[in-house]
Amino acid sequence: MQSDDHKLNNELGNMYTPSELNHEARLHLEAGFGRVWVEGEISNLSRPASGHLYFSLKDDKAQISCALFRSNAYGMSFKPENGMLVQARGRVSLFEARGNYQLIADSLVRSGEGLLRAKFELLKNDLASEGLFAEEHKKALPVFPLRIAVVTSPSGAALRDILNVLQRRWPLATVRVYGVPVQGAEAAPAIVDALTAANRHNWAQIIVTGRGGGSLEDLWPFNEETVARAIYASEIPVVSAVGHEIDFSISDFVADLRAPTPSAAAELISPDQRALKQNLSVIRSRLHKRSLSLVQQLSQKLDHLAHRLQQQHPGQRLAQNRKMLQQAHHRLLLAGARIIPQRQQRLHELGTRRLLQAGKRIVPERLLKLQNLARTLNAVSPLPTLARGYAIVTDAESGTAISSVNTVKPQQALVTQLHDGQIHSEVIKTNHKTLGDK
Repeated sequence: MQSDDHKLNNELGNMYTPSELNHEARLHLEAGFGRVWVEGEISNLSRPASGHLYFSLKDDKAQISCALFRSNAYGMSFKPENGMLVQARGRVSLFEARGNYQLIADSLVRSGEGLLRAKFELLKNDLASEGLFAEEHKKALPVFPLRIAVVTSPSGAALRDILNVLQRRWPLATVRVYGVPVQGAEAAPAIVDALTAANRHNWAQIIVTGRGGGSLEDLWPFNEETVARAIYASEIPVVSAVGHEIDFSISDFVADLRAPTPSAAAELISPDQRALKQNLSVIRSRLHKRSLSLVQQLSQKLDHLAHRLQQQHPGQRLAQNRKMLQQAHHRLLLAGARIIPQRQQRLHELGTRRLLQAGKRIVPERLLKLQNLARTLNAVSPLPTLARGYAIVTDAESGTAISSVNTVKPQQALVTQLHDGQIHSEVIKTNHKTLGDK
């Protein structure tokens, strides 16, 4: 038989402490709902030093406590205020210490932005899959742009910021403004037309498009697909300068460069003239020192070459050679004056002695040879024949020997050579008889 206490426990069910029950309730709430969107009007807004936001969301019938911690509150595009209609995304929970039912929000947007966020993510994913965000498509920006097109509101703070920065940093640049509305239904078509016109004109080296900060709804024209595709199609590099430092727009992803603000865009696309002047001054100083050093080196080298040229100059070398020749001539004269008499005396002595020696040897040899030649000549000479009564007859003019009567003519002058003289005669007649004929 059960005791009375046991029966009481069964009738009452499980017994919880307040903390246990609150804990169990929190787990059931968080597991049962997951993440939800809640739309309502902000009330009881509190901003403690911790940076967290505590407020209530209410409608005309009820309200719910909400908490937005600092990490999620940082970087919101607007400042929450009491009475503002917003949409909060978060998880349903319970503050166990007090048993307060609440919504722990992880994001807070003005009413209407939730749908825009969903639309943003959908378009972002579609364009990314097409390759519109690909790094290989992005064009390099000119280092020293002189012609800059700005597509923005002509009366907005963004244009003033860009012009002020450019005037300070890079006054050499010329800016052409393509004025467009940057908010509302007409903004996106106007921005597309301006980008198209800038490319058609082909004047600018770079295009800056954007505006100052605002809510997601205010900035939405730069999230339109038509604007994104116009930026992608631009042949001129495009810088997106939509004025929100934390969140990105679709234009930021497509553009060749994203700047967090219009002022930052002007900073990014322009060189700093003060830095350039400083660098130029440093380069000029280095160039001057280098040039001076080079000139000194070249001057020294030139002096060296001039000295060598002076030494190697033809006139100088001729003068040196002339001097050497004169010295050599003088030495030759001195040597000749001393050596020639010696050589003459030596030559005379050698000549006389050698002549006597040669005479003693050669004269008998030559005399014997002469005698032999005389005997040979006498043997072949016609003189002994002429002495025996023979004669040699020649033509008086030509000296040609006459060997036949057929070669003479009457009155031809002849010379008859005898052994002791000559007889000059003239042909009277010829006779063809020979010795032995009767």
